[in-house]
Amino acid sequence: MSETIESTHTLAITGAGCASCVAKIEGALNALDTVDVASMNFAERRVIVTGSAPVETLIVAIEAIGYGATVSKAESFGAELEEQRLAEQAQFRVHLQRTVMALALGLPLMLYGWLGGSMMIASSQDQWLWGTVGFVVLLVMIYSGSHFYVGGYRALRRANPNMDTLIALGTGAAWLYSAVVVLVPSVFPEMARHIYFEASVMIIGLVNLGQALEVRARGRSSDAIRRLIGLQAKTARVIRDGIELDVALEHVKVGDVLRVRTGEKFAVDGVLTDGTATVDESMLTGEPMPLSKANGDAVSAGTINVQGSCLYRAERVGQDTALAHIIQAVKSAQMTKPPIGRLADRISLYFVPTVVAVAFASGLMWWLVGPAPQLSYALIAATSVLIIACPCALGLATPMSVTVGMGKAAEYGVLIRNGEALELSAGLTTVVLDKTGTLTEGKPKVSSILPMDQTNEDTIIQLAAALEVGAHHPLASAILSEADARGLQLPESQSFETLPGLGVKATVNGAEVLLGNRRLMRDRSVAGLDELEGVNPDKNVVETQIFLAQDGRCLGVIGVIDPIKADSAEAIARFKQEGLRTIMLTGDNAQTAQWVASQLGIDEVHAEVLPEQKLAWIKTYKEQGDVVAMVGDGINDAPALAAANVGFAIGTGTDVAVQSADVALMRGSLHGVADAIEISRATLGNIRQNLFGAFIYNVAGIPIAAGALYPILGWMLSPVVAGAAMAMSSVTVVSNANRLRLFKVRSV
Repeated sequence: MSETIESTHTLAITGAGCASCVAKIEGALNALDTVDVASMNFAERRVIVTGSAPVETLIVAIEAIGYGATVSKAESFGAELEEQRLAEQAQFRVHLQRTVMALALGLPLMLYGWLGGSMMIASSQDQWLWGTVGFVVLLVMIYSGSHFYVGGYRALRRANPNMDTLIALGTGAAWLYSAVVVLVPSVFPEMARHIYFEASVMIIGLVNLGQALEVRARGRSSDAIRRLIGLQAKTARVIRDGIELDVALEHVKVGDVLRVRTGEKFAVDGVLTDGTATVDESMLTGEPMPLSKANGDAVSAGTINVQGSCLYRAERVGQDTALAHIIQAVKSAQMTKPPIGRLADRISLYFVPTVVAVAFASGLMWWLVGPAPQLSYALIAATSVLIIACPCALGLATPMSVTVGMGKAAEYGVLIRNGEALELSAGLTTVVLDKTGTLTEGKPKVSSILPMDQTNEDTIIQLAAALEVGAHHPLASAILSEADARGLQLPESQSFETLPGLGVKATVNGAEVLLGNRRLMRDRSVAGLDELEGVNPDKNVVETQIFLAQDGRCLGVIGVIDPIKADSAEAIARFKQEGLRTIMLTGDNAQTAQWVASQLGIDEVHAEVLPEQKLAWIKTYKEQGDVVAMVGDGINDAPALAAANVGFAIGTGTDVAVQSADVALMRGSLHGVADAIEISRATLGNIRQNLFGAFIYNVAGIPIAAGALYPILGWMLSPVVAGAAMAMSSVTVVSNANRLRLFKVRSV
């Protein structure tokens, strides 16, 4: 039974030489009924296929159009990347060997001609000499350029010309012309008996050199993935039968108890069960400050225990860890294309046939109306056009930038899921924000305590916490956390009763205690309430007030607030620096929403809105022509996140796969949104630079190669120079994309 693709599979492609290859491979795969979508990353020479077609069917479809395909046998991301690294090293060595062989012959021949040596066939002695040279050149061309000729032949046989076709035609024509001149010079006019053996071998050498440099520079684009994989621990210290054992990572099972000491990495995702730790999660989440962890707190694989020795229980291992999910998300994102990249692929599909036609037309024109020797000029023009027009740089322009940009985003704790989200993020005009958990901590805490009747703060918190034990609402958590922070012993409560919409009631130490809102106090005619009328301990803060009464007398009021995140104001300021309008949509009351907005400088506020109303607002802004980002928790805001042009899910290092969002943030900071926007704009700008350079190179290079400057300057572009220019154009694009590795986001 053949292996089938359940969802997604990645194939390594061989024989792909330019952007036109990408479009042909994708087209062949997408034409299969059992393939949902196929997308190729030319920089990685890999295609990711989603659908149900058997692997064998995919490989046959690729081979049918003249390319090779293999399925990676690596069992992990690290092994796959190592497999790719070793393949690139081998490829680099092969290209280098081919380069050395070709240039070792081509350079002396070219220097001989430049220094005044005759490259003409004027005697039988010249025939024997250059015939021997031509034979040696042919052997070197076979050794150093056979992959071009095999690939070009296969492509032509299937009427799918590509880069190999252009190189094979150009160098082959130059050698064949020279060979005929050597064998039967009499059939050519005397001025046309020029040989171009050095051009054939030099072009092959220079193109191989360009490919070697491209492979070397291309490998650097995966540095971000390598760093992420490098975060993984190699071994884990597992406690089994009371004995601590160092075991390989793949032998750790869910439920195992592990120990981690100061300076060591957490091997898998888990929960602390004994001890405390200060954990550096910066490489995973982008959060610079270490976090304190205690029993029950989650820890993630790859993070570092800065201080403390603790035990933790394995919850997720292997490919289920947060780090593994992050690596998978980055790799998948790097395989996608933004719309601008797909446009380049479509153009390149028709580019090579057009170039062949232009080369033929230019050669024909020189032959018919050019100066003597017409045939030599025709050969130079046609060969130069074929060589200089190879769309290698065009094919690399987008995937190289995407690969580096997605990796850079991951370094900042941002997972951009696909190329479309990357491009749209660069063009955002409006950022819509949820309040709770996005702008605020989402974890209310006690902000003030106002005692009355000579009652102290500890007593108020102690009684309030006694009533809230076992409750699960946020306000109860705030009071219990405050009691725990003060180290208070809680008395037992009896006759507990929930008063819907009002609060709770219980008996503590024989006295009736009420805890709730002002309406509860009024309904029960609590004494002393008038003294608190209009009281707000902090006039600058919007608090939720919780009143405490005992035996009919008000003992005090507790103020609870959901604090604004420490860095929200800075993040909003960064949005404004980028020229973005900020809008808050929240289900909270208008007073609280307006206060939060005033503290942060948010432009527009809509309070007390339901999830479906958030969705309606998003649609309204889009209809107005805004390019909208929605930032929320990815659960309650799922409809709005899905409807926005780009949805940003605020998350943590242990919950990065919020499926309703286009961009997942591994930390709970809005700076992640600003980082994503800046990186997207930098990446898209880099793509535009690459595409502009590649297009300008081809648009300007083809007319020059065809001889457009000859009437003005009296010279034509040498095929050797065309080969060098073509090779260096690819290296330039790759080098420009790698500049993104140095990109740093701006601070306020």
